[in-house]
Amino acid sequence: MPRLFIAVDLPEAIRENLESMSFGIPGAKWVPSEQQHLTVRFIGEVDGTLFRDIKNILAEVSIAPFSLQLKGVGYFPPRGVPRVLWIGLEKSEPLQLLRKKIDSKLLHIRVEPEGRKFSPHITLARLKNSPVQKIANFLSGNGLFSQEPFQVEDFKLYSSILSSKGAYHKVERIYPLT
Repeated sequence: MPRLFIAVDLPEAIRENLESMSFGIPGAKWVPSEQQHLTVRFIGEVDGTLFRDIKNILAEVSIAPFSLQLKGVGYFPPRGVPRVLWIGLEKSEPLQLLRKKIDSKLLHIRVEPEGRKFSPHITLARLKNSPVQKIANFLSGNGLFSQEPFQVEDFKLYSSILSSKGAYHKVERIYPLT
């Protein structure tokens, strides 16, 4: 069964910039630049019929193109041992609206909303036994991180296959913003 998520891709120049930051933390598994994206909605595993319905209903999402700006760094969970290092985003009402419209359409075909609050971010690395001091150094060294805004012209439905070498993401369909 395909494992699905909906995402906004980052421009190549931004991905290259994030890749240039991806070092200096032992135990970090850095996300390859070609897989860096902003997950708008995680769906999970679905059967073939629901997969088809999802592909079709997302075409009904209508929102004008908008801009996003990456800003700040942090980690999850906010308390406890850091497991994910992320790049944040400047608050964006259009992004929140896109998420709401996607959730609304998915609910029409009985795809339940995610159980957690939407925290827009770009996963930079997954951490395992990484020294806290190295993480702190990374955060303080990149605390003022900011990128020029970029235009969002579409969102994509991805399938993801997990393997021992990591995840493989495949674009299933592109939905232009209008």
